[in-house]
Amino acid sequence: MRILRQDAWEALVGFICSSNNNIIRISQMVHNLCKHYGPLLGHIDGEAYHDFPEPALLTKPGVEAHLRQLGFGYRAKYLSTTAVIVAQLHEPGWLDSLRNPESPLLGEEVKSAGEMPEGGREGYRTAHTALLELQGVGPKVADCVCLMGLGWGEAVPVDTHGKLRCASLLHQIAKSSAAVWQIAQRDYKFGKGKHSSLTKATYDAVGNKFRALWGKEAGWAHSVLFTADLRAFSERLQAKVEVDDVELVKKEEENSGEDEDVKEPVSANRKNSKVKKVKLEDVKAEEIKAEENMKREPDDTQGLLDGGREDMMSRVKRRRRKA
Repeated sequence: MRILRQDAWEALVGFICSSNNNIIRISQMVHNLCKHYGPLLGHIDGEAYHDFPEPALLTKPGVEAHLRQLGFGYRAKYLSTTAVIVAQLHEPGWLDSLRNPESPLLGEEVKSAGEMPEGGREGYRTAHTALLELQGVGPKVADCVCLMGLGWGEAVPVDTHGKLRCASLLHQIAKSSAAVWQIAQRDYKFGKGKHSSLTKATYDAVGNKFRALWGKEAGWAHSVLFTADLRAFSERLQAKVEVDDVELVKKEEENSGEDEDVKEPVSANRKNSKVKKVKLEDVKAEEIKAEENMKREPDDTQGLLDGGREDMMSRVKRRRRKA
């Protein structure tokens, strides 16, 4: 698992487009944005390629209406308004000034971002708050931009609808993931009492829980967790655990040096259980004990004796098969 390191403005636009959307439509939106507003880079096999448009290119009159025609829907207003805020109400380079100094732009010096308190480092909190002032940016989108566009590894995007998405035309990257909120409910006991719904307080509490566990790598860790929840990845994980357990059994057999010790195979359903040892001498002792007990059975009812003998011998046979 890798966390994207997109251009901050490109990440912001991509995640605004992701609101109530799917990967295919997000990619189409970003493609149309570049095609109609981005500067031409060149042609390959007759196909034109355009760069990602700077904020100023989306501030011209009629941009919102045109984006609606291109299928952006209500997001058209968010994009045009945000472009005006970034290009005209802030100094050039404002977005990049919110970047984590430990993950600087290419060619810039790496600097410390400070200590890691519960709610994240000061620079992260500043960036998150500043992004919330833009149109179409809520807590989750702000955290997505902080994590994948500004290098703040402690950002933990939480979504009630179960989707976290991003799109990049230039790198042809698209990603979909399971809900962090669902993981928080299932694994960390959120969803009860004061955290029964995803309010701002609960959103912050989930992020703080992840940050307490993984610190600066909380954003990466949450990506690993929800990826493991996807069916394709969970099947790979289960297969790997089963192989690892078999290897563990083989190593223990090689290191034990006791021929009478035979290990029980470990199945995928018992992947986290301890390897059980069954000694043949114990099985033999139990078998002898069973025979002696059957000799002392009362002889008043032959059927009762036969039934008891069959039941006891079945248990012995099962133990022998395991050995």
